[in-house]
Amino acid sequence: MNEAQQAAVMNHKGPALVIAGAGSGKTRVLTYRIAYLLSMGISPSRILALTFTNKAAREMKERIATLVAPDLARRLWMGTFHSLFARILRQEAEILGFPSSFTIYDTIDSRSLVRSIIKEFNLDEKIYKPAEVFGRISAAKNNLVTPDVYLGSGEYQVRDQVNRRPRQGEVYDRYVKRCKHFGAMDFDDLLLQTNLLFRDHPAVLDRYREAFDYVLVDEYQDTNYSQYMIIKKLSEIHRNLCVVGDDAQSIYSFRGARIENMLNFKNDYSDYRLFKLEQNYRSTRTIVNAANSVIKKNRGQISKEVFSNNETGEQIRVVKATDDREEGYNVAGHISDLRFREQLEYSDFAILYRTNAQSRIFEESLRRMNIPYKVYGSLSFYQRKEIKDLLAYFRITVNPRDDESLKRVINYPMRGIGKTTLDKLIGYAEKLDSHIWDILVHLDQVHLGFNKGTLVKLQGFMKMVRSFQQRLNEMEAFDLAYTIANEAGIISDLKSDQTPENVSRYENVEEILNGIKDFTDNSEDNGEMTLGDYLQEVTLMTDADQDKDEDRNKVSIMTIHSAKGLEFKHLVIAGVEEELFPSPMSTDNPKDLEEERRLFYVALTRAGKTAVISYAAQRYKWGIQHACSPSRFIKEIDTKYLDLPPDFYPVLPQAEQTEKERYVPETYRKIMERRSQPSKIQVGGRKLVNVNQTSQTSQPPKDFTPSSPDQIKVGTKVEHPRFGIGEVKILEGADSNVKATVEFPIGKKQLLLKFAKLRVVE
Repeated sequence: MNEAQQAAVMNHKGPALVIAGAGSGKTRVLTYRIAYLLSMGISPSRILALTFTNKAAREMKERIATLVAPDLARRLWMGTFHSLFARILRQEAEILGFPSSFTIYDTIDSRSLVRSIIKEFNLDEKIYKPAEVFGRISAAKNNLVTPDVYLGSGEYQVRDQVNRRPRQGEVYDRYVKRCKHFGAMDFDDLLLQTNLLFRDHPAVLDRYREAFDYVLVDEYQDTNYSQYMIIKKLSEIHRNLCVVGDDAQSIYSFRGARIENMLNFKNDYSDYRLFKLEQNYRSTRTIVNAANSVIKKNRGQISKEVFSNNETGEQIRVVKATDDREEGYNVAGHISDLRFREQLEYSDFAILYRTNAQSRIFEESLRRMNIPYKVYGSLSFYQRKEIKDLLAYFRITVNPRDDESLKRVINYPMRGIGKTTLDKLIGYAEKLDSHIWDILVHLDQVHLGFNKGTLVKLQGFMKMVRSFQQRLNEMEAFDLAYTIANEAGIISDLKSDQTPENVSRYENVEEILNGIKDFTDNSEDNGEMTLGDYLQEVTLMTDADQDKDEDRNKVSIMTIHSAKGLEFKHLVIAGVEEELFPSPMSTDNPKDLEEERRLFYVALTRAGKTAVISYAAQRYKWGIQHACSPSRFIKEIDTKYLDLPPDFYPVLPQAEQTEKERYVPETYRKIMERRSQPSKIQVGGRKLVNVNQTSQTSQPPKDFTPSSPDQIKVGTKVEHPRFGIGEVKILEGADSNVKATVEFPIGKKQLLLKFAKLRVVE
């Protein structure tokens, strides 16, 4: 460890703020600090370490186990906020009016319940969109605003009126009551209910305050108000609080994260100690310095100067494409060429973009070039229908009060229990303020007009689920899970239809059962793991914990938000244009714009060896092509770290240059002078010519006029205003979408003729 890391590890008394620049060994410091505490004789049960993913907690535990006795690492209170506080809530649930076996709803479950309530209120779903309504509920919970406070607040009422959803508060109120009725909590409840537990039951708070002498928090810049308050309460007495993070990587305000938690740490703990980890071990000096030159434009930050002692590395190549389709071709071609030239793995590459919608063009381009890839952030394994169905059976086995799960599977696989029957059960349960399960158990005592056949089907379902419940504490998780999948008829139902889609679903059910077997075989606890234990584990998994892809030799493509915490040797940041990145919704708000700049900083610092920044001159929006301009973030990078296209900055009249150059550290003349020199970049042991440098033939005369696409044939010599003179090798496509592959002095380019501006050379 370097001196800064050692200081952060060994100064363990009192409040500490560790500012960890990108690639500076943050996890190493947190790991060694915990190991150091254990080596001093601190009991592992008295250390609370909070992370944002189970994967991060698991990896840290594994590292700690190699530094101290493995038994000590196992006994640490280490995990995600949600998993550890769910553990506390299981023990204290009855105080709050919940069963200890409460169900944990994920986002899909919560939105489904919100949709049901919107229908009950006869509200217009086009206005009361379930995702937006639930998002509003989630934001309220993360700010510790309960339904009674929400309904009594004029501010919230006015805002809901403006949003044309005046009954938002009523939906929130019923949603909370319905969750409690079902014995369920959503993700946000795990934090909100912990806050309410500590607020309303001081003796419980004192017990947990006394239980933990040391509290450590990873990624502190990503904490929301609810998490902040829990941390503050638990560390109020002993004050041995260590938070680690990087304010320059705070990019989750849309989830409720507050950068102020980190920026104001000094106000909360005036006697705090500040440690700065500023050496980047991941990236080249060029990449680190380029990222620094961008992020320094932000006002709201804790000052630091990240540096690298790695090789200088290549300049960051900025690539301009004619349109988004050409951008896809360029990026796929860059990956193919560099991989072949340097003998790299596909997994060395990643493509990052601002929005999920941008993935399509890169998927198409990578497929055309037979480049394997994986899209991160797409449909989670655990959100697939067949998996949700099986999990619903698990849930009603553990918690029969969970009406949402029961409704999902009462007629799956199909057993002849129709909507009319289910509606009668739901209505009667609501009338009695009871649960559907209670009605099923006492069917012989209620008279809902069911015929004998329907009664037999309902009783058959009830007896089957009851048999699962009776075996809940007798069988370990895997054995009971397989029994449920088999006896409920899920396995036979999926086996009966051998279409490719159903075979895939069958394989997914097999995979989740394999996962449960792995969970039971490799649990850290000594006792047998029950189905309830597994349900909590799987429900609280984050996207970062759910990568089941065994073939990892693929190009990674994902949003920048999904890439946080990852690193790649060779990186492409695509679509770096105004009105796209930064997002058009942020440009009028200085605070939002600073977060967009932090997002760009996060993207750039994922790169280890090389980075390419790509933008398009034109892009389709709703079927219409719009002109695009390069993002201000490119212009904020000191140009000595960039390899820019020749036409990146227009030649400006002298009178206009001063104003236009406010983003430009060097004049256009100096840029062009530097670009006229041969590139000094070494690749694979040999010197390469700058890819954007062209011969005299690439500088067209001022009267350059493109030829009609009809004149261009295979074998035709053509001139391009940027690439120079080349020969058409391939023509493919038809009508207005003909694409040409042209061999230029700098290499092959694929161009759409309608946009390519090619002139036939006689």
